[in-house]
Amino acid sequence: MYYCNLSMLGKPHDNSLSANHYFVSQEQLESWISEKYDLNRQSYYVMCNGKKVYSICGESRTSESIFYVVPKILGGKGGFGSMLRAIGAQIEKTTNREACRDLSGRRLRDINEEQRLKNWISQQAEREREAAERKKQKLERLCQEPKYEFKDDGYDKSRSTMPEEMSSSVDQGFKASTSKTSNSLSGAGKTKRKHSEEPEAKPRIKKKRNLWIDAEESDSNSSDISEENDKKTLVGLD
Repeated sequence: MYYCNLSMLGKPHDNSLSANHYFVSQEQLESWISEKYDLNRQSYYVMCNGKKVYSICGESRTSESIFYVVPKILGGKGGFGSMLRAIGAQIEKTTNREACRDLSGRRLRDINEEQRLKNWISQQAEREREAAERKKQKLERLCQEPKYEFKDDGYDKSRSTMPEEMSSSVDQGFKASTSKTSNSLSGAGKTKRKHSEEPEAKPRIKKKRNLWIDAEESDSNSSDISEENDKKTLVGLD
């Protein structure tokens, strides 16, 4: 006969529920569980010292042994493992281990931050020296006379080709001017020849009218002139 302390596991509201009874056989234990908790044999299993118990009568059992009744969790048809493998293939492996802890329980993130802070404090004097050196160099540059530098590749290229272009343009100008002068001279010679070949026109003599002539004399003169003109026309017709 064994004096067993029986506790129920798996039910949050029954964690404090326990019973002390004397059991002679496995059948008495199972019948008591079915009456007390309304459970059949297929819906639970008994554990003692972290192992499943198939019989309460054993060499390792004592009168003070504690038996735990654990309800079974009925699973589905399966496939959960394949789903986990599929999800695991989609998840990228991370290389960030700062959230991990070392053997002392400290996070690696805190350890790395502490190391970076130590390095920064140790380099503080070097940074101050570099800042003072930069400030000194800046003051020296400000005290020096400014040096003006002009750098333009296009300007240098045009400057190097300018003499050649100028000489070629001057040559073209000379050629154009000589051709114009030769053309003008030839044109002047032709015009001189034309003027020399043409007969010189006799200058017309304008007759001045005598304003003091009488009206009778002027009428007679005009009649004489008209007769002479008529004779000339007749001669031309003959």
